[in-house]
Amino acid sequence: MDEFIHDAYVSMAERTIRRLWILCIIIFICFVGSNALWICYESQWNEIEQEVSQDTDNGNNSFVGGDNYGEANN
Repeated sequence: MDEFIHDAYVSMAERTIRRLWILCIIIFICFVGSNALWICYESQWNEIEQEVSQDTDNGNNSFVGGDNYGEANN
């Protein structure tokens, strides 16, 4: 009787381990796929450089709508 119970637990553990391996493989494939899609998404953007100049008599020069680096020349 003990052998039967032991064999039942061993076969149940083997099925569980096989299912866990399948789950690990699926998770790994999803991980690789999501990283590939993320790299593809990020590679579609181009870096644009622009130079803006402005003349003013008094006050501060500032540029709205982009990055503001440094100070304006008055």
